[in-house]
Amino acid sequence: MNKLLRKPSWLKAEMLGASNTANLAKMLSKYKLHTVCESARCPNRGECFEKGSAVFLIMGDECTRNCRFCAIPTTAYPLPLDPDEPRRVAEMSQKLGLKHVIITSVTRDDLEDGGAGHFQQTIKEIRALLGDKVFIEVLTPDFNGKESAIDTIVKEKPTIFNHNLETIKRLYSTIRPQADYKRSLALLERVKKQDPKIITKTGIMVGLDESQDEVLQVMKDARKVGTDMLTIGQYLQATKKNYPVQEYIHPKLFEDYKNKGMKMGFLYIESAPLVRSSYYSQDLATILQNK
Repeated sequence: MNKLLRKPSWLKAEMLGASNTANLAKMLSKYKLHTVCESARCPNRGECFEKGSAVFLIMGDECTRNCRFCAIPTTAYPLPLDPDEPRRVAEMSQKLGLKHVIITSVTRDDLEDGGAGHFQQTIKEIRALLGDKVFIEVLTPDFNGKESAIDTIVKEKPTIFNHNLETIKRLYSTIRPQADYKRSLALLERVKKQDPKIITKTGIMVGLDESQDEVLQVMKDARKVGTDMLTIGQYLQATKKNYPVQEYIHPKLFEDYKNKGMKMGFLYIESAPLVRSSYYSQDLATILQNK
């Protein structure tokens, strides 16, 4: 493992003013909410906050799993769910005037349904305040493959159901030891089979010691189960405790992955070094509205 890799010039996130960032931070504090942007140390958080965009992190800010790429703290004893959290997410979304609301969560293996009911209630609260025209994207854990949990969220008909594969199959035991590649693919497949109108989406990171052929295989596997959208971004080591970057991928290869993926039949692909699962979400909302 090479711990001395230096970031290339193309890996610089845009530095924007702090006005909206500060205002959004105050709102999050007021509503007692978390964002994955901050918890996962996303490199684009300054840019997204300036646009008034954020990804709500529900069910606490501590995870029951210990993926080696993730900066979110791990605990064996997470706090109980806050039953009022869904309402506060909806109220803050309304206050921000969001047209595309993104909800993700930590993994809660301690809960019988993995927190699916909490996702369900959050979607209901958002629609109650913002109406049926709001685009709702959920980025969920795998719920240990429990079909009833997956179906609970599908019944609420989110616009986009996102579940990230994160990496190639070979690296799961190293990067995602408590996850399962086939289980994640099965989740995406079930969502599409249960409601073909829901747009399914997944994301992967590169730079973890995968080959180009392995990346293309993940893309093929995702399309085979009907996945509509894909994001590909450079893995960045968030803390010294996280898995070290093995390689920085050149933007030309990201563009090549996008071109090949579109030929596979994906509806939409974002592929670039700083792309993350919910990057350009406002742009995506516009694209969906025009379809």
